[in-house]
Amino acid sequence: MIPFADLLLVVFYAALAALVVAAAALGLLRLLRARSVAVQLAVVAAATVLATVSGILVISYLMLINDHDRSVVLTVAVSAGLVAAVVSVLLGRRLVAANRVLVEAVRADRFRPPAAPLPAELAELSRELEAAYDRLAAAHEREQALEASRRELVAWVSHDLRTPLAGLRAMAEALEDGVVADGPTVRRYHGRIRVEVDRLAEMVDDLFELSRIHAGALRLSRERVGLADLVAEAVAGAEALARAKGVRISGDVRAGLPVHVDAGELGRALRNLVVNAIRHTPGDGAVEITGEVSGGEVRVTVADACGGIPEADLPRVFDVAFRGEAARTPGGGAGLGLAIARGIVEAHAGEIGVANAGPGCRFEVRLPLLA
Repeated sequence: MIPFADLLLVVFYAALAALVVAAAALGLLRLLRARSVAVQLAVVAAATVLATVSGILVISYLMLINDHDRSVVLTVAVSAGLVAAVVSVLLGRRLVAANRVLVEAVRADRFRPPAAPLPAELAELSRELEAAYDRLAAAHEREQALEASRRELVAWVSHDLRTPLAGLRAMAEALEDGVVADGPTVRRYHGRIRVEVDRLAEMVDDLFELSRIHAGALRLSRERVGLADLVAEAVAGAEALARAKGVRISGDVRAGLPVHVDAGELGRALRNLVVNAIRHTPGDGAVEITGEVSGGEVRVTVADACGGIPEADLPRVFDVAFRGEAARTPGGGAGLGLAIARGIVEAHAGEIGVANAGPGCRFEVRLPLLA
C-alpha cells in the first residue's frame, strides 16, 4: 500500500503538471477565441491528452516504474488521447456544418428553420430567429398598413378640405363682388359659411385627437362614473341628427353601472359610434344602445340598421379614413370617428369590435368593470 505522504506527493506533481498544461491551453484558446469551434475543440482534446500523459510520466518516475511498463502505459494513454482528439475534431466539424446550415438559412430572403437536425443550442437559436423574423414580418406588415392608411387619410382629407373650401371661396367672392345682394340670399350664404366652417373645425379637431392617440399623448383623467349617464349624454347629443334623418334612437343601460374612465374621452368615443350608426341607418330605421355586465367587464353595444358591412371590409372598419362602400355610403366627417373611438377604448385597456347582426351592424365596446 502506498504511504499517505507518497500519495500526496504524487497528487501534487500530477496536479502541477496538469495545471501547467491547462494554463498553456487556456492561453492558446484565448489567442484562438475568434477561430472555428472545431479548432478550439482540437486544442481542448490535445490539452487533455497532454495533461494525462504528463501526469503519467510524473507518476511513473516517482514510482520507479521500469521502462517497459512505462512505455505500455504511455502507449495506452496516447492511443486513448488520439481517439479523443479524433472524436473532438469530428464533433467540431459537425458543429461547423450545423452552423453553416443555420447561417445559410439566415441569409435567405425569408428565414426558414433548417430541416437538418441541429444541436440543442443551435436548434434553440433557430427557434428564436424564426420568432424574431415573424415579429419583424408582422412589424413590416403593420408599417405598410400604416403607410397605406396615411396615404388614404391624406387623400380623403385633401378631398374633404377642398370641397368646403371651394364652396367658401365661391360664396365669399359672390358676397364681396356684390353678385348676391338680396337679404335672404345673403343670410343663406352666411349661414352656409358658418356650417362649412364648423365642419372644417370638427375635421381639424378629429385630426388633432387622432394625432394625440397615435403619438401616445392621450392622457386620461379617470373617475368613477355611471355608464348610464355617459350613454344618455351620447344619445342626447345625437338626437338632433337622428330627428333630421328620421331615425329612432334609444338607450338601455342599468342605472348606476360603474366604470372607472375618462368621462370626456369615453363619451366622445360613444358619440362617434352613435353618430356613425345614425349616418348609415336609413330613414325610419332604429339605432339602439345597450349596456350590461358580463364576465367581469362592461359591454356597450350600438346596433344600427345600415344593411350590413361586406365581410371583406369588417377588419378595416376602424382603420383611419376608411369609409366603406355598398350599404354604408360615405357621409360627413373624414372617416376618423371610428379610428378615434378605437384609440380611446384601447387607451382604457378595453376592446372594440364590429359584426353584422340583424338588419345592420353591431358595434361592441368592452371595458374592465373597475380598471
